[in-house]
Amino acid sequence: MADALSSPEVSLFLSLIELRRFDDAALGLLRTLLVSKDVDSAVQVRSSLERFLRFETLRVLREIVDESVVRVLSVLEFLVRAFAVIGDFESCLALRYEALVFRENKSGVHQWLQVGHTEWENFAKDALDNGFYPIATKACENALLYLRRSDTSGLENFTGDIQSIVSLKEVAIASTGACSVQAKAVKYLKRKEMERSKQQASTLREIHPVASVLFRDGIKKRNARKFSECQALRSDARNSHTKISGSM
Repeated sequence: MADALSSPEVSLFLSLIELRRFDDAALGLLRTLLVSKDVDSAVQVRSSLERFLRFETLRVLREIVDESVVRVLSVLEFLVRAFAVIGDFESCLALRYEALVFRENKSGVHQWLQVGHTEWENFAKDALDNGFYPIATKACENALLYLRRSDTSGLENFTGDIQSIVSLKEVAIASTGACSVQAKAVKYLKRKEMERSKQQASTLREIHPVASVLFRDGIKKRNARKFSECQALRSDARNSHTKISGSM
């Protein structure tokens, strides 16, 4: 990581983040850093910057807890855009969700911060597209909750929106279930494969000594047979010699 972050341009970006300079200039520099003719170098820099930003984000979120609403939202927006530039969509979506929840929590005092059903629905679609099904489900629930809190007399005007959100939620729930089933299936297959491997190893351990014994017994029998044959040949030779001597 140290080598990937050693260039002057990268060092400048790190300094801006450490100084909490969350502005367009820092984002522009980040985009420049990720443009490289050397693919391997670009991948290494991207990976190192991703780890750095994730680490700094945890620190930043703790630091801005007591700051103004505008400051918190400004920092969250910067981090969302930075992770989008790097291509870390997991962190990007997590921070977008953090910003939406923060706004919702503050909307009791600042009504202009309230998150509308369209924002929740759009976020749910992005979360669903990127495989974050439980978060997509929660976003759909928040969108429906917003509509229920609204003037109930005008809900018929949002029938199409409600149906769209409900359908989206059903897809998210079904996808969550499918992933759960797939995960269980993969886990089951891995367990069966491990059991099969252990069984094969045990079988091999049992077969190997038996084979070794049979092999050694075969050698012993072969040697004994050879020895008997040699003894018989020697006996025949002695008998022949005795007969020849007698005839002389």
